[in-house]
Amino acid sequence: MTFAEHPKGRIRRGIAMAIGLMACACPGALLAADTGGQLYERTLMTAADGRCRLFSPTISSALDAARAQARGAALRSGATELQVAALEQRARAKAASATCDSKDLTVAAARVKKAFEGYSQLLTMTYPGDVSSWKAERSVSATIPVWRLSQPSSFGTDRLMFGLAGRAKAVLAVSTFENGQRPYVARIILRDTKRTLGPYIDARSGKNLAGKIPPRNASLVFTAERREEAPVTLLPTGAKTGLAFRFPEAVAEAMSQLDPREAVTVEFAFAGRGEEVTRKAYIEVGDFAAGRAFLR
Repeated sequence: MTFAEHPKGRIRRGIAMAIGLMACACPGALLAADTGGQLYERTLMTAADGRCRLFSPTISSALDAARAQARGAALRSGATELQVAALEQRARAKAASATCDSKDLTVAAARVKKAFEGYSQLLTMTYPGDVSSWKAERSVSATIPVWRLSQPSSFGTDRLMFGLAGRAKAVLAVSTFENGQRPYVARIILRDTKRTLGPYIDARSGKNLAGKIPPRNASLVFTAERREEAPVTLLPTGAKTGLAFRFPEAVAEAMSQLDPREAVTVEFAFAGRGEEVTRKAYIEVGDFAAGRAFLR
């Protein structure tokens, strides 16, 4: 039996691959390296950390953010959700087979710590997308609500800021409307990953996010739990007043499961004559999951 065929040999080989790839852990290197390998190794080390407590909380969050970003890169490269899930499962199984005090895992963990030491200290990170970007901010005020993870959007003359805000990282949509109208409710509409096999993306849509959303019958719909006047610190740039709609925490988890190439709809409903009138804004999923992990 060769070394590669022996169970212990396969474990050591997998961890050895992690040592090499973790040396390129900076966010800018993610797309330059093999995306499948990046995802496999970072999933392996994240799973090992969860079982063996290899890293400090700051290193763990940095590693998990890089894992999420590598997952997005793999999907952008053309891998299907089923292929990505299978690769992640193999990585977790490999991590489960390694003993916490093994020499190979100890060496790999040391390399991870070195690679992510600086990254874990960053307070701000921007995650560019195909159309829009997510801005993540680790620092938080004890008294003033600020955006922790946010993306701006314009729809007609109206504007929106969407993301996670404050210490609680509440899911908020803060909007301002040029004509002074006030929607009575807001909804977030996104793909139901349990009922679909992948994203609905019109190849002709280009940078038009409206062509990257699922049909309504394949979607989850979340209705805002609360509507209130928005704090000035959360308003779109230059706006003086606006409304803040707060959504269930489940929205963040549902968005984290989506393909980075697809979009989420934020729908505002206004009272009309006999039936409601809606206006829609679109948010690019992008590296939302990576930004959310960065905040941890």
